[in-house]
Amino acid sequence: MFPISLLVLALAGGAADPPQTAAPTVEEQGLRQLLTIRRVYVDRLTGGETAAQMRDILISSMAGSDLFILTENPDRADVTMRGAAEDLVYTDQHTSSDNINARANVGTGRSTSAQRAPSAGLGLGESESDHSTERRHEAIAAVRLVNKDGDVIWSTTEESLGAKFHGASADVADKIIAKLKEDFERARKLK
Repeated sequence: MFPISLLVLALAGGAADPPQTAAPTVEEQGLRQLLTIRRVYVDRLTGGETAAQMRDILISSMAGSDLFILTENPDRADVTMRGAAEDLVYTDQHTSSDNINARANVGTGRSTSAQRAPSAGLGLGESESDHSTERRHEAIAAVRLVNKDGDVIWSTTEESLGAKFHGASADVADKIIAKLKEDFERARKLK
């Protein structure tokens, strides 16, 4: 007698199909391309007047990461980092005012000098006002790595109100590099 599993296989037309591997997602394809990068050119960042400073801080942070060779020649680069950045310093002002007031008067009177005219009055009042100013500093950057075909293979947006020991722009650059390192580690695990 045949075991039931052999009978089922025979009826199904032979051996079971080998398991199919799922096609890599767009994110996985981009992550794998990160591993092929050797040289990076950091293009000018769009944004306000501080975008050029943010570019320099970003280049400095990238150089310290030891992920790539940085180049000033866009023709030699495997990918170009593009994006926008802004570093704002502004004053936040808050003003509030509270008031309470009440007045009352009662009186009677005559025009003759022989009679006295009773009179009454009541008054209450309170007023409070508050004004405060606070200096704020915030930075934001949105960057992407673009390959020679023009395809975006990686991107991130980071923002900061400043860190304990350095300014908002340096903190944003550090966050960008930390995210890039994290994604490199994820790409290595996909191999």
